[in-house]
Amino acid sequence: MDQNLQTLEFHKIIESLTEYANSGRAKEMIRNLEPFLSELELRKNLSDTTQARQMLDKIGTPPLPAMENVEILLEKAVRYELLAPEELEQMGTFLAAVKRMKGYLERGKAYRISLAYYEENLEPLDAVQEELSRCVRYGQIDDHASATLYGLRREIRRLEEKIREKAEGLLRSQRKYMSEAFIVSRNGRICLPVKKDYKARVEGSVIDKSASGTTFFIEPAGVAKHREEKEALEMEEDNETRRIIYMLIDQIAESEEDFRQNIQMLVKLDYIFAKGKLSADMDAVEPGINTAGHLQLKGGRHPLLKREECVPLDFEMGNGRKGIIITGPNTGGKTVAIKTVGLFAVMACCGLHLPCREADICMNNQTLCDIGDGQNIADNLSTFSSHISNVLRILRKATKESLVIMDELGSGTDPTEGMGIAIAILEQLRLSGCLFLVTTHYPEVKAYAARHEEIVNARMEFDRENLKPLYRMEIGKSGDSCALYIAKRLGMPGNMLFTAAKEAYGEVKEGLREELELEEGVWLEKESAPSIRRIRKTGTQPSAAIFTRGDSVTVLPDGVIGIVVTPEDERGNVLVQVKGEKMTVNQKRLKLKVAASELYPEDYDFSIIFDTVENRKARHKMEKGYQGDLMVPADR
Repeated sequence: MDQNLQTLEFHKIIESLTEYANSGRAKEMIRNLEPFLSELELRKNLSDTTQARQMLDKIGTPPLPAMENVEILLEKAVRYELLAPEELEQMGTFLAAVKRMKGYLERGKAYRISLAYYEENLEPLDAVQEELSRCVRYGQIDDHASATLYGLRREIRRLEEKIREKAEGLLRSQRKYMSEAFIVSRNGRICLPVKKDYKARVEGSVIDKSASGTTFFIEPAGVAKHREEKEALEMEEDNETRRIIYMLIDQIAESEEDFRQNIQMLVKLDYIFAKGKLSADMDAVEPGINTAGHLQLKGGRHPLLKREECVPLDFEMGNGRKGIIITGPNTGGKTVAIKTVGLFAVMACCGLHLPCREADICMNNQTLCDIGDGQNIADNLSTFSSHISNVLRILRKATKESLVIMDELGSGTDPTEGMGIAIAILEQLRLSGCLFLVTTHYPEVKAYAARHEEIVNARMEFDRENLKPLYRMEIGKSGDSCALYIAKRLGMPGNMLFTAAKEAYGEVKEGLREELELEEGVWLEKESAPSIRRIRKTGTQPSAAIFTRGDSVTVLPDGVIGIVVTPEDERGNVLVQVKGEKMTVNQKRLKLKVAASELYPEDYDFSIIFDTVENRKARHKMEKGYQGDLMVPADR
């Protein structure tokens, strides 16, 4: 199915429609249903739907057969292949259904419904149907299909009874030779269960023996004689049955053209009545059709929404209104509204009725849609990229006979640039001459519409008191998102609303100030909140180091300059080197002059400053390996 129709959820309408059809071929016709481009074809199909609805309302549901396998069986009959009795019975049942359907349509003529005259194209083939009904019953060739067959089967039954009587008489008379008190069937033959030791005493043929070998199953000679007679009769019966079957096949094959016409007509009626049933289920009406680019709905209900939850839509475009731009708050029903219009246009152009009070729909050569974010993770397209790709595809295809529907025009990107792109798209749609219906939040787009008489603003109504969308469209009025008003109702204070309005509109006009009842002096009330409880520092707890190794410091009160060798310990004492001598000084007597990070590179070797030449040489030797006679004092 075309992606645009999929977007409008037309496939769900098709799924519902197929459920009303009986035959596989009618269901296939429904699945292939697409908008008609021929006005003549469309009007004919709409008329069929309307007449089917009239027949349903006045006469009830038609007795349409499922017709499963009828075409296959007809093909076999034409090729003169053998049909089983139950298959012949199916063909007879089909012809009986044709006759019932013909009678149903006959009743429709009394109401002057044109569809009822299709009955003239149905040929019930009474003679063939009666012969099939006479010869085949319950999946078997009936005894009375021919006098010969009746005589043969009667004689076969007589012999079967004679065989049983003969066997049971021998069972009673030779009871002492039997291992059981009843006759048995082995390999299709009536046998006596004879004890092993007495098998020579019973005249006949051994057919089988028990697993233990103690019992032999013997067909008595007298029984065998009657069985042979019966088998000869059964061969004659089989030949007569085949003769009757081929006689019936021949009648079906000779009526091939009428069978095919019946199948074709019933499939068509099945398809038409499925549309009528959908119309009845939706409480729908036949829409008017025009080619003048005019589209009007009164009380339109989206067919996929529950009727009790659906707010009827009134809508009109065309007659100079080429484009409609719908604005209004989120969840206000904009998307449902445009999808309803698009879906109704497609349904009407497919010859279907619409769930509304009244409708007049223009024919469109294509319905093009951009609804939903369309993000494709597999193709790594962002929402905005996907929208633009789809919009460009639509703009390339759109003609003056097209209907274009776009949701949230220019969304998904920087608002300023998105607004510009939205207007550029609208201009291209306007120049193409198509009918277009779009939704947006941009106020500049509303202003653009006001500059072109063929473009009209519309809005979805909103109950500001109860903060609820009303899902009703007002054409000729522009809406807003109601964001400031909703924020006001939800408790946003005046100073915040004032700031928001000023940022949104540049200046806060008196009308907006009055509408929002702005009070600039009202600030946001802060609520009490819990505080973080920090750990209190004690003398025994380590604190962050004030000085680091290599810092240049001033030692007070003398004012001499030194270099930090070791940062302060837990008592606050720092090891400082002053003029080559190391001394311990409390951190309170030190003042940072230049930090080590500003004096030395990050990986500087401070042993150059703090170690003697001898210690440095010793350390160098020890880095090469163990030196038993060397000792180097640790840094202090």
